[in-house]
Amino acid sequence: MGSFPATRHSVVAGIASPDIQTRRVAFDALVSAYWRPVYKYVRIKWRRDGEDAADLTQEFFARAFEKGSLGRFEPARARFRTFLRLCLDGFVANEIKARGRLKRGGDVSFVPLDFAAAEHEISTHPAAPGVGMASLTGHDEDDLFRQEWVRGLFADAVAALRASCEATGKTTQFAVFQRYDLDDTADVRPTYSQLASELAIPVTQVTNYLAFARRELRRLVLERLRSLCATDEEFRLEARELLGADPTSRPA
Repeated sequence: MGSFPATRHSVVAGIASPDIQTRRVAFDALVSAYWRPVYKYVRIKWRRDGEDAADLTQEFFARAFEKGSLGRFEPARARFRTFLRLCLDGFVANEIKARGRLKRGGDVSFVPLDFAAAEHEISTHPAAPGVGMASLTGHDEDDLFRQEWVRGLFADAVAALRASCEATGKTTQFAVFQRYDLDDTADVRPTYSQLASELAIPVTQVTNYLAFARRELRRLVLERLRSLCATDEEFRLEARELLGADPTSRPA
């Protein structure tokens, strides 16, 4: 049986640290993991335009950092992502009421946020602005936030896998994985034989490379997920829902 990923200090613990540098590093990781779902949630649930949603997203994290509001999370009451979404709802509601506020953004800046890319992703969302937003219920809102959080979690893990493969000379392994598992532009998935011919490798290597990439992606997803959970119980629950298996077990 495997062990929990332990290469990352818990982000949830870090944002409550009394040490400013520890808090800052943890908040950078938090923003990287949550800015996409926050931005898209504000756009869709709160019906804000792109510029306003970008401002609200940045201000939400800036205020949370300055006031330490997310550091008051109590694991016994909810999952962290649920707590963060509820904090976001309260923040946006208050901001909308206070339209005479000063310019948002404060003096706190975090990791670069690619709002243009997020906006492109929103354009394909079934609940995008102008398409059925008024029908969103509380359950739908939670599903929307979780869906975008999962999308961001896997996107970050795929980016990390790509970088790792490039750094270790395993670009062919990643190419096989990308063509077979990630490429959604083709109408039909290529066969192992086609991939082997295309990349000039034995067919048996296609199997091996896919197994390697899938195993590494699972590890990277679990590593990131573990850092975003406050307790082992929350981690197990999230991982089971996300991957459909006990996170402590090793993939076959």
